[in-house]
Amino acid sequence: MNNFSATYTDQYQLSMAQVYFKNGHREHTAIFDYYFRKLPFKGGYAIFSGLEDLLEIVSKLRFSESDLEFLKQQGFEDEFLEYLADFKFQGTIYSVQEGDVVFPTRPILQVEGNIIEAQIIETILLNLLNFQTLIATKASRIRLVAGDATLLDFGLRRAQATGGYFASRAAVIGGFDGTSNVMAGKDFDIPVSGTMAHSFIQSYDDELTAFRDFAEGRPDGCVLLVDTYNTLRSGVPNAIKVAKEMEKKGQKLLAIRLDSGDLSYFAKESRKMLDEAGLDYVKIAASNQLDEYVIKSLLEQQAPIDVFGVGTNLVTGDPEGALDGVYKLAWSNGKPRIKISESIVKITLPHKKQVFRIKDENGKCIGADAIGLFEQERIAEMFHPFEPYKSMNLENFQQEPLLQKVMANGKVLIKKRSLEEISAYSMSRLAELPIEYKRFNNPHIYKIGISAKLREEREKLIQASKNKL
Repeated sequence: MNNFSATYTDQYQLSMAQVYFKNGHREHTAIFDYYFRKLPFKGGYAIFSGLEDLLEIVSKLRFSESDLEFLKQQGFEDEFLEYLADFKFQGTIYSVQEGDVVFPTRPILQVEGNIIEAQIIETILLNLLNFQTLIATKASRIRLVAGDATLLDFGLRRAQATGGYFASRAAVIGGFDGTSNVMAGKDFDIPVSGTMAHSFIQSYDDELTAFRDFAEGRPDGCVLLVDTYNTLRSGVPNAIKVAKEMEKKGQKLLAIRLDSGDLSYFAKESRKMLDEAGLDYVKIAASNQLDEYVIKSLLEQQAPIDVFGVGTNLVTGDPEGALDGVYKLAWSNGKPRIKISESIVKITLPHKKQVFRIKDENGKCIGADAIGLFEQERIAEMFHPFEPYKSMNLENFQQEPLLQKVMANGKVLIKKRSLEEISAYSMSRLAELPIEYKRFNNPHIYKIGISAKLREEREKLIQASKNKL
């Protein structure tokens, strides 16, 4: 699934690359920043996801013969196509660790390479990181309210085509336990889980026989869907009969699943019926348009639900649909670069940079990240990036540098981690974040600041731009 061609890009990337090539800019060094401007879901944080996929894909990105033939048909010139025939990303990438909590404005990842290679990987970088970060953040929000309940990704059939594949990966980084997606389970070593469809039960003349056959065919991890006809009069009683029959064979029914109606009411009534039958070990799973708000409500109603299968709202990142991540030039051909805008929040930050997480003397996160020039080892004072009269003294705080070199000369430098390890790291970083930033309603605003040196450099470039007008 990670076998992408270098044509997985926007046409204008190649148009610009050809102009760079023709005008002798191919060896010009460029630095691009990846960041986003607004937190999704009106939340207080985001979970960075997609880095390891990106590094693997970029390290193998090539133009095939058929790619070059197609580009020739699109009017690209022969000499440029000969250059692309040998294309291989040989640049350097700095990044925060995958799974870390991230915030607007500050660089999450920096690409350093020749202007052509840095430009060509932009689209796939944004495609992978924006989507997976969105889904991991959604999954994290769901995990925060779900407590110890099992969370399963059921979203493949509702995802935007093959985006469901990467959504399953991102969901685990955000805190999910498993997926129904078999390919993602195989490729990413995610526990695979599933139940049955209503159509299976409908295909039989009676529900009880359907349950019996399914339990016979899949005794291990057997989950019975109980709401095809009548949940409390038919589905649960028939599930109880099959569970008792399984006990006589030395087997155990794992769970029943509720997929419609008043989930809280049905879960409570089903729990009573199961317990009265001596089946207190049988779990209750629920699905049907779940998200963090529905799950929060169900648990506040003390619904005895052990497993939540979350589909559409997870894998589509509802209601956001997309993260507004951008890729902006900060340095080119030996000079810092800046984009000017009438909207101050869209004025970019020049130069190669480092980002520091600010912590108190006990190493506790205080809710602030500071952006400095790459060579700065500490920042004495940080300033609001857009409101010049807001500042914060940092001299008495610990400062953890976040951007680490993860690729050099096109080769991946970091050891590949399992999704379980990335998820555990994400949980640990999220645990460091004060509770005020994790609440759903009006979360505290995480502070982002820039160093005095970076502010001075930005002002110089803004003034120089004005002087050219």
